[in-house]
Amino acid sequence: MRDSSTTTQLDDNRAALFRLFLILAAGIFAATLTGVEKTVAVVFAVVLMVMLHELGHFATAKWTGMKATEFFFGFGKRLWSVQKGETEYGVKAIPAGGYVKIIGMHNLDPVEPEDEPKAYRNQPTWARVLVVSAGSIMHFLLAFLMLFALNAFVGVDKPAGNILQIEGITRLQNGPSPAAEAGLRPGDRILSVDGHRFTPTDPKDADLPAYVQKRIGEPVRFVVERKGQQATIVVTPVDRSKVQIAPTDKAAAPEAAQPTEPTGFVGIEMTQAHHIVTTNPVSAVGRSVMDLGSNTKLVFKALGSFVSTKGLKSYGDQLTGHAAGKQPAADEPRFLSPIGLVQVASVAADNGLRTVLYLLMSINLFVGIFNMIPLLPLDGGHVAIALYEKIRSRKGKRYRVDVAKLIPVTTFVFLLIVFIGITALYLDIAHPLKFQ
Repeated sequence: MRDSSTTTQLDDNRAALFRLFLILAAGIFAATLTGVEKTVAVVFAVVLMVMLHELGHFATAKWTGMKATEFFFGFGKRLWSVQKGETEYGVKAIPAGGYVKIIGMHNLDPVEPEDEPKAYRNQPTWARVLVVSAGSIMHFLLAFLMLFALNAFVGVDKPAGNILQIEGITRLQNGPSPAAEAGLRPGDRILSVDGHRFTPTDPKDADLPAYVQKRIGEPVRFVVERKGQQATIVVTPVDRSKVQIAPTDKAAAPEAAQPTEPTGFVGIEMTQAHHIVTTNPVSAVGRSVMDLGSNTKLVFKALGSFVSTKGLKSYGDQLTGHAAGKQPAADEPRFLSPIGLVQVASVAADNGLRTVLYLLMSINLFVGIFNMIPLLPLDGGHVAIALYEKIRSRKGKRYRVDVAKLIPVTTFVFLLIVFIGITALYLDIAHPLKFQ
């Protein structure tokens, strides 16, 4: 028979769970009403990835016999929780990820005497390294699964021969460009222009721009392939020196100077034609492993570039340059705040599942690698401590790192992460990302 306190606790849990469902329902309804449900879904997928990171820590901790007292989604005030065995599971008010609390992570973490055998610090080195690495391992596993889905089912972009393809259509300040007015569209493959075949062998799109520049006011006949069908579209170039390109377009970047001489212009941006290719599931496994390796190298290269002298100067220039009223270059690397992530998620959602999977794969790889930097409070710092203790220990005498001595370094790393977060937030608000 239940006592009154147990019944009260159950009633409180039910009420809290009901409130949680109301909040979720209201959020889903609001997202659908405002037409941003796809963006919300992508952001939710990112939050779910963070929770899977924590699940990796939690599952391996339980498997190796450690005691985890809390496993929560979110931070801040408790919205709902339930006690199962030695662990409290629940949801908190701020949906910015989650956490798992494992007892005895270091020598400053107080633990009850009876719980010492289950403390993290008293486990063998292999178990500690596994537990603190499990979050990043989960990110790498997720990245692999997304690459596998791309290779086996969704498809990846591959070059489709030596053919030009329209990547974008430029907008003019006072209306559509000749290309837009004539009906050319992004994705059209250019088979010929006035009977001439132009190829992307040259990075500058061969001689097509030069051909158009000489034909102001003359009809130019484009033969294009669109969705497997050929079409002939006639475009009449205008004088580039007499029109202004809309500032949101690539061609309006500071380096694209306004010509002073009459120059033919139709308003297309070109790239090499591509098509979507899938691989059979067996071959996709090997292909995905190779893609995982190549993308991992790109993340290391990006991180190395950021912490280099040139990279740090570039980041400083973005902050001070914008503060002085200058426009930072669009291709300069920078970290994203949650606001920037929502912007990217919105564009990815609009571009379809393929772009979403690429985005989520990239985030997984970046977080997985960044989190293993061997400095506290990152997981890599705990790995470094576990390995250092193993090296310093002698038979029958275990060496323990005094974490108190690492507090200055840990504080510096924490403040650096906070600084990056604040400056990223500033850039995402003061200089939001521009997408074509």
